[in-house]
Amino acid sequence: MVRVIGVGDNTVDQYLHLGMMFPGGNAVNVAVLAHRYGHPTSYLGWFGNDVYGHLLLRALEDEGIDISHCRVMDGPNARGEVTVVDGDRVFGPATHGVTTQIDLTPDDLEYIGQHDLMHTSIYSHIERQLPELSQTTPVLAFDFSSDWKRDYLAECLPWVNIALLSYPDREYEAVEDLMRWISAQGPRLVLVTQGKDGATVFDGERFYRQGIVDTEVVDTLGAGDSFAARFLVEYLGGVAIREAMSKAAESAAETCRYYGAFGHGMPIPQ
Repeated sequence: MVRVIGVGDNTVDQYLHLGMMFPGGNAVNVAVLAHRYGHPTSYLGWFGNDVYGHLLLRALEDEGIDISHCRVMDGPNARGEVTVVDGDRVFGPATHGVTTQIDLTPDDLEYIGQHDLMHTSIYSHIERQLPELSQTTPVLAFDFSSDWKRDYLAECLPWVNIALLSYPDREYEAVEDLMRWISAQGPRLVLVTQGKDGATVFDGERFYRQGIVDTEVVDTLGAGDSFAARFLVEYLGGVAIREAMSKAAESAAETCRYYGAFGHGMPIPQ
């Protein structure tokens, strides 16, 4: 088994058209989903002391995630609006709340180092601590989502072992060029998801492509995180890249069949 820790961002996704809200955030989603795929998992982040923070904490406890090093801070939790158009999630306005205050201590770093994989993201506000983290954890995976810029990538990539990002609606040649450039900055593995066009992995020598698995699509939110979580635990567990991608595509399809990244919805407070 692969010991996984998600570090950084958490949020509550508010589906205003449904009147429901769901726990989420890239680092949280990957931690929860990796646990569902059979691996011991922890999460470390900052929560607000409001109904949104409490929703996240309850959900993580119910999922059996180790949250022993998390903090509850005075202030609002991160949350954002989500709508679903033809099954595809569309993000609206968001507030970052106390997640921006994260500041990992030496004790936190020692705790993170007890895991095989640390996963974090562009929304986690811990870029300045990446040099320390890269010395602490055996494998540092960083999800740049679709909000990346080349100068931001260049700043972070030297400290990253596995780079993940979204690059939808691009020609394959452009995707390959980007992945070669990212690989040259340091990561040993690059994973690019492209929505309905599937995903590509580059290990510095070969490109591996994986299409999507057809399924009933209720909500695509969390599908990319499912793909990432499943791929990471399979690959780091010794499964070959092509087989790990196939299993990841099955997991992403499963997540598309329900609202929210991993359920635990409740009505939005009035």
